[in-house]
Amino acid sequence: MRAMVLHEQAPVETAPLRLEEVELPDPGEGEIRITIEACGLCHTDLHTIEGDFELRKRPIIPGHQVVGRVEALGAGVTRFTIGDRAGIAWLYGTCGTCRFCRSGRENLCREGRFTGWDVDGGYAESIVVGEAWTYPIPEGIGSVEATPLLCGGIVGYRALRHTEPGAGKRIGLYGFGNSAHVTIQIARHLGCEVAVFTRDPDHQRHAEELGAVWVGRVPEEPPFPLDAAIMFAPAGQLVPPALRMLDRGGILVLGGIFMTPIPEMEYLPHLWDEKVIRSVANATRKDGRELLEYAAMIPIRTETSPFPLEEANEALRKMKSSAISGDAVLVP
Repeated sequence: MRAMVLHEQAPVETAPLRLEEVELPDPGEGEIRITIEACGLCHTDLHTIEGDFELRKRPIIPGHQVVGRVEALGAGVTRFTIGDRAGIAWLYGTCGTCRFCRSGRENLCREGRFTGWDVDGGYAESIVVGEAWTYPIPEGIGSVEATPLLCGGIVGYRALRHTEPGAGKRIGLYGFGNSAHVTIQIARHLGCEVAVFTRDPDHQRHAEELGAVWVGRVPEEPPFPLDAAIMFAPAGQLVPPALRMLDRGGILVLGGIFMTPIPEMEYLPHLWDEKVIRSVANATRKDGRELLEYAAMIPIRTETSPFPLEEANEALRKMKSSAISGDAVLVP
């Protein structure tokens, strides 16, 4: 099968991914093989490819927002049949026995394995995964359109859950990319009022179209204090002003896997009055299942820009420079 393979980490401007013919993987016991119809690009891919994260497998096929159809079954598979639509997310598997796994916090498992980092991912024509870690994709959602839901969507949903959303809750979103444009649709469905902080004029217009009651940029302030906020922008310097925007008892959720250093800040204006800071680490399968239920129910609409598989380097370059309208998706 064809795949875009990373042998050495390097800036995406140097085109580090190579189009190669690699062996078609066979599913083992409890596994399925999926013919990939679409694989979304994520900023975590950039961190992996450019060297912000140490490679756990070399060479590696990146990509962890995968949608396709089941083409082969391993022994003992019961949840899927040939031809079913299926999706794969960032979390590829855990130990299943540690105290985190046993308490519904499998996202914190120290033995967790991740798609496109520990095992070959979705920048390819096929992929193998355990059926227990695979999501049925609801009808009515196209394969390309579903890919942003499987990483940014799931993590955004988990971050939103940590804000304790509900009718009349005032929530701020910092940054308006992959995660935020899905999160705002769920927040509005739950009756929240959403304020969005973003510098990009196109993102500002998009936020207004999706129902934001206020749109601006830091250091501008919305006309009301916030009950909670989610920091999608990986900019640590925004944490202190975001905390100042919170009302008493407010919650700030840090939704990224990477963030620049957070500066020193004063206790009274930033943290007193029982304000809370929480981070989000990966997501559980429960988060993914609930997110996909909302996606079909609301329904959630995503904006995507498809690219052929062999143009992965170009798509990554454009994503890095914010030169793409919507989320970049590879279509083998």
